[in-house]
Amino acid sequence: MKLAKKIVLTGGGTAGHVTPNLALIPQLKEKGYDILYIGTYTGIERKLVADYQVRYCGISSGKLRRYFDPKNFSDPFRVMKGLIEAYRILKEEKPNIIFSKGGFVSVPVIQAAAVLKIPSILHESDLTPGLANKICVPFAKKICCNFPETLNYLPKEKTLLSGTPIREELRRGSKEEGQKLCGFSDDKPVVMVFGGSLGAQSINETVRGALEMLLPTYNIVHICGKDKMDNMRLSVPGYKQFEYVKKEMKDLFAMADVVVSRAGANSICELLALHKPNILVPLPTRSSRGDQLLNAESFERQGFSVVIRDEELDEDILTKEINEVYQNREGYIEKMKASGQHNAIDTIIHLIEELEK
Repeated sequence: MKLAKKIVLTGGGTAGHVTPNLALIPQLKEKGYDILYIGTYTGIERKLVADYQVRYCGISSGKLRRYFDPKNFSDPFRVMKGLIEAYRILKEEKPNIIFSKGGFVSVPVIQAAAVLKIPSILHESDLTPGLANKICVPFAKKICCNFPETLNYLPKEKTLLSGTPIREELRRGSKEEGQKLCGFSDDKPVVMVFGGSLGAQSINETVRGALEMLLPTYNIVHICGKDKMDNMRLSVPGYKQFEYVKKEMKDLFAMADVVVSRAGANSICELLALHKPNILVPLPTRSSRGDQLLNAESFERQGFSVVIRDEELDEDILTKEINEVYQNREGYIEKMKASGQHNAIDTIIHLIEELEK
């Protein structure tokens, strides 16, 4: 009897390091792969993977930082512990290949795979590589990237432009189900606001401050992040808040006419794939390595998005840009439709099949 092909998926820390892996799972299952996900013990990846009926193993992990933090002294020991745990898991499971979406949990997995001579593929969604992927590049067989500009930052002989895998279920949303979920009627256009899986305080505060200007014209659905609901506004007509959304996200996307979002690579690729006119508010460089700003500027250059810098965000500017994007939405939609976005899932699955042991 032929043994099933086995793949390990890894990546975590934020939803952006997980959702592209989730997008691959249905087709990997169709191809007959036995799938194991390696993430942290308590990270968001454990919760997100639970709905996909794949096995999950947790390992220890320390965050990789470019700045001083007292945890910089203890986290290397967590990384070492994670490396030992990852080595034991991989030695026992004997996967044919590893696919990593990055994030700090991926480093010990990729390093353990290299010791065991298991081929691995990295995926970099941002325009410039993150620290975890930079560390993993020497150990990887191939690297997939999302932006043409990224090819300038990675070894050309093992990097290919694949695009980012988008969950197929996002394309199957129902506007009517979204309206029912939010209690909205069909008399106003819908603005959807979200700041990533962890929320975004500046966006949350600005949107709430602008409600008086926005609600006469729009219904607002606001995905505000864990513990960031505004209990004083739970009953405001035309304004619906969620901490986090999973299965219903496809229906909210189907309902949305304009989206206000951070500029994480996976989020903006979903907006592009779904042809959603959008306003991007990238994380400020003081709070990040600047990758979101580069992502957003690339999309703005291509005519897919309007960008508001976080430090310039206020109620008046946000309201003005929402109005302008909504009025010119057909132009944005046409440019997104003409983008010739890659079929990333097919490209990556083909690469996995090509490289597996």
